[in-house]
Amino acid sequence: MNLSFWESESFLTYDVVIIGAGITGLSSAISLLEKEPNLHVLILEKSIFPSGASTKNAGFACFGSLTELLEDQENMGIEESLNLVQMRWEGLQKLRSRFTDIELGFQQFGGYELLRESEVHFLDKMDALNKQLAPIFNTSVFLNATNKIDSFGFQKSSFSGMIFNPLEGQIDTGKTLSALWKRANLLGAKILTGTKAKSIKGNEITVENGSQNVVFSAKKIAVCTNAFTKELFPELQLVPGRGQVLITQPIPNLKFQGTFHMEAGYYYFRNVGNRVLLGGGRNLDMLGEETTEQGINKRIEKHLIHILKTELLPITSFEIDQQWSGIMAFGEVKKPILEWVSPHTFVAVRLGGMGMALGSLLGERVSTEILSS
Repeated sequence: MNLSFWESESFLTYDVVIIGAGITGLSSAISLLEKEPNLHVLILEKSIFPSGASTKNAGFACFGSLTELLEDQENMGIEESLNLVQMRWEGLQKLRSRFTDIELGFQQFGGYELLRESEVHFLDKMDALNKQLAPIFNTSVFLNATNKIDSFGFQKSSFSGMIFNPLEGQIDTGKTLSALWKRANLLGAKILTGTKAKSIKGNEITVENGSQNVVFSAKKIAVCTNAFTKELFPELQLVPGRGQVLITQPIPNLKFQGTFHMEAGYYYFRNVGNRVLLGGGRNLDMLGEETTEQGINKRIEKHLIHILKTELLPITSFEIDQQWSGIMAFGEVKKPILEWVSPHTFVAVRLGGMGMALGSLLGERVSTEILSS
């Protein structure tokens, strides 16, 4: 009997099927095949290329600003928040161990956090937090850099303090995804795009294929779809969070380089060459941004441009070149969900806006869980 390509048992049956071709999904495939090269691994991606946060983030290689980490300690406790910092740091080191800085477009200019007058008191907590972080980094992570504010050309009246983190870097998201995709392919993973997983039942995944459905089977399934996971498992405790990002046209003689955080990480900006990339503002409309729909929130867009005009580039003319949004996933706490939801299916989701930092480590955890099961 002649079977169509889609009906071929060899095409439909795998050792492991990974749903989601973002950083976590690709890293999971790489870790699995590094350990077990003979595994038959399939990655399913619903879009032509990953369309969540992996390809649409701001390119920060970070693990949390000072005020963000202090806020996490209040919400999660000191031990849990420090464990999360360590996971982010280990994830970044795992990513950089796999690829060269050129492949990743990685640059380490350091990171800064700008403090408003009402936040200057956080400088008094810097030394204590550095001591808590010392077992992870073996160096002082946060340094007082208030004396450098003027040299960056920011509006003097807007900021009363600044913190410097020499360990933070920036990364080219497109180059990073391309490097991960290429490595997964070289190791033998099959990647199918335009294949949206509709449901998982037992060891079978039903995907859309035009007007008909196709069923893949696997010994084990890994779900790495982050904010879109509720479409498969509505009971999981996570909510989507859309992040707005814009980037300017090139600005001659741009005065700053590095990554910058404001207001506990709700706003963030960095140089991209001599352009300025600015994102955030989700806190202006938290409920409205709990969506998996791509798009621009006009209220947030207007506020981001206002920040550029009045605070970051107060005496510099600029034009907006591009705008986009990326969909993240959050929960009551920032800790990722890493658990078996059935005997066949493991989920690695809810990255809390830190997918670039966490993805490679979560991929390693996925591989360990699947191979040990």
